[in-house]
Amino acid sequence: MSIRVFLCALLVGFAGVASAQAQPAKTQPKASAPAAAPQLTAEQRAALEKQNQVLSQYAESIAQMVDNGQEAKVWENLSEVAKKSTPEKEFISTVTADRTKLGKVRSRKLAAITRTVSKGGALPAGYYVNVNFATEFGSATKPVRELVSFHLDSDKKWRLSGYNVQ
Repeated sequence: MSIRVFLCALLVGFAGVASAQAQPAKTQPKASAPAAAPQLTAEQRAALEKQNQVLSQYAESIAQMVDNGQEAKVWENLSEVAKKSTPEKEFISTVTADRTKLGKVRSRKLAAITRTVSKGGALPAGYYVNVNFATEFGSATKPVRELVSFHLDSDKKWRLSGYNVQ
């Protein structure tokens, strides 16, 4: 899948979350050597930064729900794609067990936001944004990676697709 299609999908998805519009990335002319990734316009960079801000705030609220023992409510917020791949009881028991081992949250810092495309297989096909936190827990000696993922659903809105700690 080309970077242009990926960026367009991200920007369309952002429109569903934050009601913003962005122009698609310009394509690079074909050359015999591999072409560099297309440069984003100032509008596109601003749209991605806004999307990062919105999704990181949403991810923080999901993590806080888990902090408060609201795993069932988190599962209710999952996209239909995620609900089909993970039954409610399994999701709740896995998240509860993982978090119980770690203890209470001492601190949580945004570490990275990444984007990926799945063609299907182990991960359902589609576009994903992953919000990674470096989280310090009471029972862990070093920060733990806390991951909150979002899927671009068919209605072009970003919805929660998963939560886990590693």
